[in-house]
Amino acid sequence: MTLNILFAATDARWDEYKDVLPQAFAHAGLKTELSRNHAPDQTDYIVYAPNSPLQDFTPYTRAKAVLNLWAGVEEVTHNQSLTIPLVRMVDHGLTQGMVEWVTGHTLRHHLGMDAHILGQDGQWRSTVPPLAEDRRVTILGLGTLGTACAQALCALGFPVTGWSRSQKHIHGIRCLAGGDGLREALSSADIVILLVPQTTATMNLLNDDRIALLPKGAIVINPARGPVIDDDALLGALDSGHLAHATLDVFRTEPLPPAHRFWTHPQVTVTPHIASVTRPKTAAAAIAANIARNEAGNDMIGVVDRGAGY
Repeated sequence: MTLNILFAATDARWDEYKDVLPQAFAHAGLKTELSRNHAPDQTDYIVYAPNSPLQDFTPYTRAKAVLNLWAGVEEVTHNQSLTIPLVRMVDHGLTQGMVEWVTGHTLRHHLGMDAHILGQDGQWRSTVPPLAEDRRVTILGLGTLGTACAQALCALGFPVTGWSRSQKHIHGIRCLAGGDGLREALSSADIVILLVPQTTATMNLLNDDRIALLPKGAIVINPARGPVIDDDALLGALDSGHLAHATLDVFRTEPLPPAHRFWTHPQVTVTPHIASVTRPKTAAAAIAANIARNEAGNDMIGVVDRGAGY
């Protein structure tokens, strides 16, 4: 049986995926027809990006699942016309990219690398950083990405605390949950890394009150979503000296407007939403594997819980 796969994304995405997806489907043992123009009543699966023109899923009566090209699904979960399973991207490349970015920036701040990279002024500065075992790291969000980053930092010797909505158990990681757990996780964080999904419950998760719980001189790293931090609260804590630095990869408005204060603040590093991106080769393999699972009657990886929002 040939499966009709509809590719519903931008022209640029089509150029990236039109060759690698058929190769991945064939490698997974699937007989498929990939197109941007399948009729709704002839479509078996939809490979999807939230910025696609396709927003009304009602005509797709035969489709079995929508497979998102992105890990974030906050722009899709509230679409009332989507009643079939929505699958977020869970991909080795996405996870590895996030681990590398988070580890790199954590080590940058831990080692005080900016003082040497930016301070080539003839002054011999011999300040020695503490060992990793003396730098406390907290990760907010213990999903696929948060867990992988927690394990990588733990392997480097950092004492890692992880916080999540529900209690988790991860070897080597102190796992906390709930309101009391969040307060404890923040109050013991020299570096706090946000990896929570964007939901109604995580909007402004890091606000004035919670930033105040962080020890003076703490570092904030956010590769999650912009709205999980209250921008004004963050800037206020940086201006007052309560926080030492914020490295931000995500923002409420993207691209970040040129006049935004984050660009010029001396204690803010801006990166342009590159902490982890979907790489076509590994993403195509993940999509093909999930379709193969579903066709074999097995559970797909990354099926979204609409109630939770991720």
